[in-house]
Amino acid sequence: MNKSISKSYYLFLIVFLGLLSAFGPFVIDMYLPALPEMTEVFRCDAATVQLGLTFCMVGLAVGQLLFGPASDKYGRKSVLAFSLLVFVGASAICCFSRSVAAFTVARFLQGIGGAGGIVLSRSIAADMYSGRELAKLIAILSAINNLAPVAAPVAGGGVAHAWGWQGIFIILLVLGVVLLGMCLPLKESLPHERRFAGRLVASLKGYGEVMRIKGFTAYSIVYALAMATLFAYISATPFVVQDVFGFSELQFSLVFAVNAIALAAGSALSLKFSEMSNAALYGAAIGGMLALGGTALSALTDGGFIAYEIPTFVMLFGIGLVLTGATSRAMSLGRSCAGAASAVIGGIGYIAGGLVSPLVSYGDIRTTSFAWCAAFMLAALAIASRTGARGAGW
Repeated sequence: MNKSISKSYYLFLIVFLGLLSAFGPFVIDMYLPALPEMTEVFRCDAATVQLGLTFCMVGLAVGQLLFGPASDKYGRKSVLAFSLLVFVGASAICCFSRSVAAFTVARFLQGIGGAGGIVLSRSIAADMYSGRELAKLIAILSAINNLAPVAAPVAGGGVAHAWGWQGIFIILLVLGVVLLGMCLPLKESLPHERRFAGRLVASLKGYGEVMRIKGFTAYSIVYALAMATLFAYISATPFVVQDVFGFSELQFSLVFAVNAIALAAGSALSLKFSEMSNAALYGAAIGGMLALGGTALSALTDGGFIAYEIPTFVMLFGIGLVLTGATSRAMSLGRSCAGAASAVIGGIGYIAGGLVSPLVSYGDIRTTSFAWCAAFMLAALAIASRTGARGAGW
């Protein structure tokens, strides 16, 4: 632990940064149980209502690319507070949307606001720690982040059942207000002498600098492919579990929560590897093989829920290993420009997720989603294997 901070402040950091890093799962996963209901409310098909998911992820990507360099120039705390204000305002608009178009635009803005918490949680961690200590903190944050899908859909299912889909966005609004209040005791982690001194536009050069770091681009792409796999699962599973297998909103939430435990377990066990690059490599192999098996079972048999759940659970364990291993490795390599590095990692991850989400709705959604998951994880395996074998990569 960084000896310049107290144990109480370290615990505050873990809780606060953990909640910030969990913004993505909360913003995305909490309303998943209400997706089938929202197709009826807005009188549209599944692909149309899923645009709210896609635009939110695009917002999460764009926001990270904006807030990362901005925080390198203006500091972490002020940029974080601004992003949370945007999130609170967008959440209020979501609550009162009367059309799917207005809701989709509000989701884009909500994603931009939520992006600040995601990108700055990694940046603050990299400001204060390095090496194995940084890997340990990122693993803790990843475990918290991956437990968020346990709480989010369970809470979302209960709220949707009691108050409808709008109640979910009221909860998100309150969460944003609470986190905004938690900014007050946060200490600035980037002192003035370490900030970018030029104009804000010039700070974008940090992207070029981190992209030239040996291995950084490769691990960022591995992370993006794992995120694409995760969001292929996330966007498909409400319809598979509820429409194909006939589960209720609450039952779906419980299934989703159980699967999120696999993600958290993968993140936690990544610390058992002496090299984080190996966590990414073995995770991609596990995820790719199980996704292939799921594709075969879905396409060739009429297997029930268990035939869907077992490969899904183990695949998500592999994704947890990849996300933590690739993030830790990339942030360690790009620590000199932590804001830009975090923005690149998160930005391309959510862009990948946003592009994938609508694709799983075509054809048989169960088979199609598994097939996309297999393709992405095997691509991640190829890149992680090439990068680790050469000790460098792109």
